[in-house]
Amino acid sequence: MTLYARVIHTPIGPLLALVDEDGALVALPFLDAGEDAPAAAARSTRDGTVIFDDSRTSHVTEELLDYFGGRRRRFTLRTAPRGTGFQLAVWRALEAIPFGETIAYAELARRVGNASASRAVGRANGANPIPVVVPCHRVIGTRGDLTGYGGGIERKRALLRLEGALPATLAL
Repeated sequence: MTLYARVIHTPIGPLLALVDEDGALVALPFLDAGEDAPAAAARSTRDGTVIFDDSRTSHVTEELLDYFGGRRRRFTLRTAPRGTGFQLAVWRALEAIPFGETIAYAELARRVGNASASRAVGRANGANPIPVVVPCHRVIGTRGDLTGYGGGIERKRALLRLEGALPATLAL
């Protein structure tokens, strides 16, 4: 499989967009300071080739920059993450959380049909390969605390602040 990549510079740091041949977003990992984009791209695909091509990823860049610029509240990008059936169900449920709202892990577990699966939902949430677009940052602890985020708690805080969804107790 061939994937097309592009580094997108955002207010919360660079993201590496990876799309398939049909233009569906497959992965959107954060790049840490000084991280090599080709090496990060190679980690994101185990069975294919990655070609850096801005023209094939421009739709992702446009929607992300609109989101960070306050001009977009809902992504229209097609996504094609790879995961287990349970992970895919969790990620679909994440996509249904509206801009500016948060839910607890227990509520997310209930929405995927297994109210007692909060920990499994948390693991699936943490494995989300398309952060920001598949809004795993909108899931918070039962007491309103910002628990785990693959991009780091400060990025989660920034995303929730951007959406006006940061719990008042954490707004500092």
